[in-house]
Amino acid sequence: MKRALLIIIPILVLASLIVWRLGEKHAESLDQAKMREMRMKAPILVATASAALRDIAHTFSATGTVESPQNVKIAAKVTGRIQSLNVREGDRVKRGQVLVRIDPDQVEADVHQAMAALAEAQYRLAQGQISQNSTYVGVDAQVRQQKAALNSAKADFEQVQQNYLAQQAAATASVNDAQAKVENARAAIKSAQANLDNAKSRCNRIVDLYQQGFVAAQDVDDAKAAVSVQQSALEITQGLLNSTLAQKESAQQQANIVKTKGKADIEASRAKKEQADASFGYASASTSQKSAYQQSISALRSGVDAAKAALRSAQAKRADTVLVSPLDGFVTGRYVDPGAVTTPGQAILAVQFVKQVWVTISVPEEIGPQVHIGQPATVEFDALPGRKYSGSVVQFNPSADLQSRQFMVRVILSNTQNLFKPGMFAHVSLETERVKGALCVPREAIQQSPAGPCVTVVEVGNKAKQVPVTIGVSDDNYTAIDQGLKLGQKVVTLSAFPVRDGATLRLDGKRPPGGPGGPRGKWGKGRP
Repeated sequence: MKRALLIIIPILVLASLIVWRLGEKHAESLDQAKMREMRMKAPILVATASAALRDIAHTFSATGTVESPQNVKIAAKVTGRIQSLNVREGDRVKRGQVLVRIDPDQVEADVHQAMAALAEAQYRLAQGQISQNSTYVGVDAQVRQQKAALNSAKADFEQVQQNYLAQQAAATASVNDAQAKVENARAAIKSAQANLDNAKSRCNRIVDLYQQGFVAAQDVDDAKAAVSVQQSALEITQGLLNSTLAQKESAQQQANIVKTKGKADIEASRAKKEQADASFGYASASTSQKSAYQQSISALRSGVDAAKAALRSAQAKRADTVLVSPLDGFVTGRYVDPGAVTTPGQAILAVQFVKQVWVTISVPEEIGPQVHIGQPATVEFDALPGRKYSGSVVQFNPSADLQSRQFMVRVILSNTQNLFKPGMFAHVSLETERVKGALCVPREAIQQSPAGPCVTVVEVGNKAKQVPVTIGVSDDNYTAIDQGLKLGQKVVTLSAFPVRDGATLRLDGKRPPGGPGGPRGKWGKGRP
C-alpha cells in the first residue's frame, strides 16, 4: 500500500501542476486578446504631408570618366638624337616652355647648303639681267638703223621721180631748140669735138670705176650715152644741109633715152625702197627676242624663289629641333630618354591641359533629345565624397554609337584647384525635364494597390481613406499628382502600422529622422 502511495502522489502533483499551468496560459491568452483588441481600436500614429504646388525636376544620372580637353602628344618633325629632355610625368609645364632639344648638326648643314644654292640662283639671275639689257640695246639700235635706211630710200625714190620729170622737160626743150641750133652747127664743131673727147674720157673713167665696183651699170650706160650724144652733135654740126633734120632726130632720140633711163631709175629706186622696207620689217621682227629673254629671266626668278623656299624649309627644320609645350598643363607621359634617336611622328612626351576637365558620359536615345549644349549638370566623385560640383554640357554628339545606341555627352568642369584628375570616376546628373507648379506629394506617400497607384488621405475625424491617383513626373523627393487629389489635402507618408480604410489616425506632424529608414522608437515594429 505504501508503495502504491509513492506512485500515486507524484502523479497527482504532476497533474495538479499541469492543470495550474494550463489555467495560467489561458488567462494570458485572454489578456493578450484584450490588449490586441484595444490596440486595434486605438488610433494609429502616422506622419502626414499636405499636397502642395511645387516645381518637379526630373533628372538623368550616369557615370562617366574625367578627361582632359587637350591631350597633346609632342613628337618630333625631324630625325635626330635627343640632346636634352628634362621633364618627367607629373611635372607642371607652361605654354612655350622648352621641353626637348634635338641635335641640330645635320639640320644646320642643310641650312648652309640651302643658303649656298640661293646665292647661286641669285647670281644666275643677275647675269641673265645683264645679258638681257645688252640684247635689248642691240635690237633697238638695229631697228632705228633700218628705219633710217627706209626713210633714205623713200627720199631717194622721190628724188628720182623729180629728176625724171625734169629730164623729160629738158629733152622736150632740146627738141624745140634743135631747129635754132642748125645755124650755129658749124661754129659748134670745135666745141662738139671737145665735148666728144671729154665724154669719151669720162666714159673711160666710169668704166674703170664700174669694173672696180664703185658705180652702177646704169652710170656706165649714161656715160656711153653722153658720148653718143656728143658724137651725134658733131655729126649734126657737120651735116650742114641735113643739120636741121639730124638735130631734130637727135633731140627726139635724146628724149626717148631720157624716158627710158628715167623709168629704169624709178624702178631701181623703188626696188631699193622695198628692200629697205623689208629690212626694217626684219629688224622689227627681232624684237620678239625680248619675249624669249623675258621668259628666261622669269625662269631664273623662279629658281631664286625655289631656292628661298628651300632655305625657309631648312630653317623651319632647324626650328623643329626645339620642341616647346603648346599649352599650360602637366606632363602625363614620357616615352623616350635623352640620347635616343627619334623619328618624325614618334611621340616623346604627353602633355594635358587640366585647368578645365571634361566628364564624358553616355545617354540613351530616349534622353538624347532632352540634352542640349549649355545644359546645367551636377557632378559627384567617389574620391571626393559628400561634395557636389556644378558644370554644363559642352559637347553633344548627335550621332549615336551603333553598338550601344547611346549618345556621347561631355560636361565641362572648372579645375582651378586641380582636384580632378583625368581617369577619375564621376557621377553626373542632368536635369532633363522641369514641371512648374505641379500638385505634389512626397514619394513615400505613393502606394501600390491591385488597381494601381494610390495614397491614404486623412479625412474629417482623422479617418483614413485610400484614394487612387494618377501620377506624373517625379524627382528624388516628390511625385506630381495629375488626378485624384486636391491642393492642401493631407496624405499619410509613414505609419507605425498598416493603415486600413476607416482607421482612426493620430497625427504626429513630424517625419522621423532619416525618413522611412530612420530610427525606430515610437515608430517601432509593425503589428504582428
